[in-house]
Amino acid sequence: MKNFPQYYNLQVPQLFEPFKNTQFSIGNIATAFYTGLWAYDGWNNLNYVTEEIKNPSKNLPRSIVIGIPLVTVCYALINVSYLTVMSPMEMATSEAVAVTFGNRVLGVMSWLMPLSVTISTFGSANGTLFAAGRLCFAASREGHLLDILSYSIIAGAMVMYGTIDSLIDFFSFTAWIFYGGAMVALIMMRYTKPNYPRPYKVPIIIPYLVLVISIYLIIGPIMDKPTIEYLYASFFILGGMVFYVPFVHYKLRIPYMDGVTVFLQMLFEVAPTTSMFD
Repeated sequence: MKNFPQYYNLQVPQLFEPFKNTQFSIGNIATAFYTGLWAYDGWNNLNYVTEEIKNPSKNLPRSIVIGIPLVTVCYALINVSYLTVMSPMEMATSEAVAVTFGNRVLGVMSWLMPLSVTISTFGSANGTLFAAGRLCFAASREGHLLDILSYSIIAGAMVMYGTIDSLIDFFSFTAWIFYGGAMVALIMMRYTKPNYPRPYKVPIIIPYLVLVISIYLIIGPIMDKPTIEYLYASFFILGGMVFYVPFVHYKLRIPYMDGVTVFLQMLFEVAPTTSMFD
């Protein structure tokens, strides 16, 4: 152990004083959660494909209970590993923290880190594309999008100008508005429709807790430091009303769209699902 590298010494300051020389406020804590929760985003992808899951009342809760704690433990241990051999400044300035970690620890086997990241990225992309396509499918089947999208799984991509930090803030701010709205709907339905069939239930305290967290993550950054990303997100959500009111609420049909739908249906050789005929 005489020549054991110094950076393997676990008595490093960043592990015992992780918040040293940092500044915090209501908004900073919320945006820090944005970045942290971004790493765990995907936990809800399984919910989107409930219709395709066998015995969802058992398998969906089982998958969530097993998957989320397992990923949380893995992520926590990985971050402990990073902080053991790298300083917070190095992590903040590194273009790829995992690659820097591999170069410092694995030596000639450092190529394993970018390979592992690549494999993980493909796995994440597969789940995201499947869930995003399922959203288009379900929305179209309900009449909220073009009918042709309900005939096949079509995934779309939204590319916005800006840094990864601004993209995370934009996405997280928007997402937590809808997460909070889902909790409000769940709480209201628990009291207004108590006898509706529920394949799975959660203690009522959980929706209330998530709702409080959602309110904080939405309001906190705006109160502390309003930025243009939050304005974009608000306009983006309100802009949906321009299409929802006439085309969904009043069921307005665009002339000649049925012909376009038939043309695309023949072009892609797709057909509507059986539920659309029910």
